[in-house]
Amino acid sequence: MTYCVAITVNRGLVFASDSRTNAGVDQISTFSKMHTMVSDGERMITLLSAGNLATTQAVVRQTRRDLESNAPRNLRTVQHLAEAAEYIGELSVLQRQKHRNAAETKFDPEASFIVGGQIAGREPQVFLVYPEGNHIRAAVETPYLQIGEVKYGKPILDRIIHADLPLEDVARCALVSMDSTVRSNVTVGPPIELMIYAADSLREGPRLLLAEDDDYLFALRKGWQLGLQKAFENLPKLPSAATPNVVRLADR
Repeated sequence: MTYCVAITVNRGLVFASDSRTNAGVDQISTFSKMHTMVSDGERMITLLSAGNLATTQAVVRQTRRDLESNAPRNLRTVQHLAEAAEYIGELSVLQRQKHRNAAETKFDPEASFIVGGQIAGREPQVFLVYPEGNHIRAAVETPYLQIGEVKYGKPILDRIIHADLPLEDVARCALVSMDSTVRSNVTVGPPIELMIYAADSLREGPRLLLAEDDDYLFALRKGWQLGLQKAFENLPKLPSAATPNVVRLADR
């Protein structure tokens, strides 16, 4: 399993991904799921990948080949990020079709991607590309997109992320979202990759690789846990059982 998230706010974008790949309890490996494809001062485009490892690696390889060979259609020739998402979706569908008639009936070649970045003259954007090849864009109402094991890291994003949040705070929120997922699902795990992109820079921003024993990751995890415990302790106490509008089970 995988967890990747990309967040868009007024000041730029934040990308985060885990690196664990699970093919069974005795087959756990580490592969990067964050791929910056173009970062040249005219555009910055990053992919996050989740799903079948063979499919995701094949799509990334083909994307890089198209860039290296100056293919008529590649991530440097698209005029909009939506076109980039469409292009990645088409490559993904082609790879799935190659394995559709695989002999192993349990083989699942599905993969999903997040495509994010900025092209000069246009605003930073983030798109989610589904296994079927279609895509959606992050919106003001939902300024983040997730792939993989999405449910555990979603609550903090819903409560904290807003358009005016500084990028450093967005990055910390992304890491807490990731850590919440790691804590609840053993198939998601470090190293954690984090990249911060400042709007209009058109180059890959600061990038962190946080191992499981990283001091900052440990401090963040501990601080979040203590903060949650304190917040819980400060919650209002339950109404007294003598309060007329409290219904006890025994009264039902």
